[in-house]
Amino acid sequence: MSEKKEPGIWEGFKAFLMRGNVVDLAVAVVIGAAFTNIVNSVVKGVVNPLVGAVGTKNLDHYTYCLKDPCTGSGDTATGIRILWGSVLGATLSFVITAAVVYFLMVLPMAKYLSRLEARRKAKEGAQEVIEVTELEVLKEIRDALVAQRASAHRRE
Repeated sequence: MSEKKEPGIWEGFKAFLMRGNVVDLAVAVVIGAAFTNIVNSVVKGVVNPLVGAVGTKNLDHYTYCLKDPCTGSGDTATGIRILWGSVLGATLSFVITAAVVYFLMVLPMAKYLSRLEARRKAKEGAQEVIEVTELEVLKEIRDALVAQRASAHRRE
């Protein structure tokens, strides 16, 4: 009797890594990390100076003192501060990232996939017309052969 050997841990791990979605996910993480640097640079180099035209360039300086006295910073800070400027900066980074991803990646890919789908449907529609036409021709040939046999039997 030959026993089937179950795949080992290494083979299972290798199969897991070779799946397309795992590789796609790894690529997405690497690109996302690199893209984060770009977005942070845009926020620090463009958005913060625009905000700085009205107030301070560093959004982290925008705070609200919830409980006095709010003095110092870091470990020496006293009071309770709400750092709403940091939240605003993170929100702007997120919105910019989402907009760039949507307009430069998602929207073009959706348009590309819809064009591919339209082409596929058009091709299938053309094939169906051809198949229906071929079927009709085959039916006509069959009917002609049946009629030909019937006339041959009548002559006999």
